[in-house]
Amino acid sequence: MNADPDCIFCKIVAGQIPASKVFEDEELLAFHDIHPWAPVHVLVIPKLHIASLVEVGPQHGALLGRMLGLAPRLMKELGVANGFRTVINTGRDGGQEVPHLHMHVFGGPRPWAKG
Repeated sequence: MNADPDCIFCKIVAGQIPASKVFEDEELLAFHDIHPWAPVHVLVIPKLHIASLVEVGPQHGALLGRMLGLAPRLMKELGVANGFRTVINTGRDGGQEVPHLHMHVFGGPRPWAKG
């Protein structure tokens, strides 16, 4: 699997940095954000290092579909009943802070209130 030795999310995938995991399989990892913006805030990442959505190609379609499809399952399991928001920040101007493709899933009362 492609990994970047300097990437914090690749280090989480490798088990070098702990995370509060809520889901893991051969392709994806989901864990609680350490600086949550909502009562429930998880990140869904591919285990494969892809720096941002800009680097996604046709070969990644199924992976993106799995990421998006996982969101409702996780929110249900985490007790979110009244809706949630999914966000993929892309690039510095798009608000991306970690250069590894990741999807934020926010649940709970008005999770978008911070931005």
